[in-house]
Amino acid sequence: MCGIVGYVGKQSALPILLEGLKRMEYRGYDSAGIAVLNHGTLFIKKNVGKVTALETSLKGADTSANIGIGHTRWATHGVPNEINAHPHVDCNSKIALIHNGVIENFTSLRTMLESQGHKFRSDTDTEVLVHLIEEFYKTSYDMEFALKRALSKVSGTYGIIVLSEYEPEKLFVARKGSPLVIGYGENEMLAASDASALVQHTRKVNYLEDGEIAILTSSSAVIKTLDDVEVERDAEELTFDLEEIEKGGFAHFMLKEIYEQPVTIEDSMRGRLLEDQGTSVLGGLSHVIDKLVHAPRIVFAACGTSWHAALVGEYMFEQYAHIPVEVEYASEFRYRNPILNKDDVVIVISQSGETADTLAALREAKSRGITVLGICNVVGSSIARESDAGVYIHAGPEIGVASTKAFTSQLTVLALVTLLLARKKGMPEEAGKEIVHELKLLPEKVRSIFNDTKQIDLIANEFKEMRNFLYLGRGYNFPVALEGALKLKEISYIHAEGYPAAEMKHGPIALIDKNMPVVFIAPRDGSYEKVMSNIQEVKARRGRVIAIVNEDESEMDQLADYRIIVPKTLDMLAPILTVIPLQLLAYRIAVFRGCNVDQPRNLAKSVTVE
Repeated sequence: MCGIVGYVGKQSALPILLEGLKRMEYRGYDSAGIAVLNHGTLFIKKNVGKVTALETSLKGADTSANIGIGHTRWATHGVPNEINAHPHVDCNSKIALIHNGVIENFTSLRTMLESQGHKFRSDTDTEVLVHLIEEFYKTSYDMEFALKRALSKVSGTYGIIVLSEYEPEKLFVARKGSPLVIGYGENEMLAASDASALVQHTRKVNYLEDGEIAILTSSSAVIKTLDDVEVERDAEELTFDLEEIEKGGFAHFMLKEIYEQPVTIEDSMRGRLLEDQGTSVLGGLSHVIDKLVHAPRIVFAACGTSWHAALVGEYMFEQYAHIPVEVEYASEFRYRNPILNKDDVVIVISQSGETADTLAALREAKSRGITVLGICNVVGSSIARESDAGVYIHAGPEIGVASTKAFTSQLTVLALVTLLLARKKGMPEEAGKEIVHELKLLPEKVRSIFNDTKQIDLIANEFKEMRNFLYLGRGYNFPVALEGALKLKEISYIHAEGYPAAEMKHGPIALIDKNMPVVFIAPRDGSYEKVMSNIQEVKARRGRVIAIVNEDESEMDQLADYRIIVPKTLDMLAPILTVIPLQLLAYRIAVFRGCNVDQPRNLAKSVTVE
């Protein structure tokens, strides 16, 4: 989950590396470091904390180097400190290496290397790699050969960039299970774990595949397999602009991305609705649509917020397409020997398209001959490339660690897939047209929620010191309760739990008192009266109720301590609207508490290690 960047060219490397690290800081911010070659000698600087601390420590540094590497760390092995920060070096400080991933057999490798006289400085798994490269370089005097031999000895995942005094005009890049993208500039080459670090310099990129290495100079990039087969692959064009990864006047990326949702929801539908036919068109599924329509079962696999989206998808698919659905935690999927039949379809959902557990679930299903579809945001990501078919959500870059706009775009795409399947399975045209009509109204309805957020600010200020929250919903809004609770604990560090409202009586009701705020997602849908009964049960125990509702009603006025009104829509689309105030509530509480909203502690945006 670390951010890594490398540069070789004619410009000063240091400012380019620092800029790239800032753009990737959401991937890791425990510590940061750089290594550059100044006049043929490695210069390394590392700091605990944010990239700004590293930048401050480099004031006055020599900026003549035109080759270097940089890293932001999210700790897996070893506490965040300067020693454990990357880059790591070999015994003679001639080779520097940065790494994203986990070396699973590092303990045995370290023991072997220590027996051969290697001295280790850190507690990290990464350091064994640079010492392995050193060991193989001793006998070959060839960095490419040494890198390949070293990588043949490790188990686990890696995205690495290596810089060496021995071959000072080259960067060596390699990938297995951890994303890396090569950028082609004008008399310069770049590499990074995220394209956001490259977009200011080039739009022309190449995504490394697992088991590939790249040797970069200022004028070329040679891509090979570990078996020394040269790879010919056309470069791709990045599809987003620099402005999309800037804050644009907002205090935080998260707030910007919350307010972008009218546009991102619209973008996820753009060109995909056939209003006159009451259906949708999804080109990415065209060659597998019959397989989907006739699937005896669909299995979703996802993690975190994407798992909540999958739960909503389960309700949609079963209600309208009449296909049995199971929703799996991707992190558990391949470890429990799941039963998959040859005609089942697995759908994986991931914002980044690089989530390690979700990618592992995809590969497990494919290894069994199962058709796998991907729903993701990042063009060219591993899941996008390895799925048999899929749909992009077109939410644009999402920088805030707590996912917001990606969630509503995922729900929108799931609604489009549901509509397509339902119409092919006999849904009347008029019913399809009603769904299309309501989908098209969603962006404006989201905007209406933003017109008056004073009530949300008032609630956030009132409850900012609470230690616990309970979120309750039924039907389509049960996953929204889970998502609302997740957002609150992610960025405000308040303990929160989401439950189906009826399950409250089976345990959580024991927690209800005046110090337990209870958020009810209670739009006027088929379960509204049942939810009203649940609210009464909370009020009878002196609980304080915050209700997400569709309109002012006398009964709700008497029961709820606070109400947040959202527009009415179809039950299947309600989560897209009811989640918006919960995102804002979590955001405002976190701000009132002084939390780092965009970079919450212990979290990173893209979980690329298991």
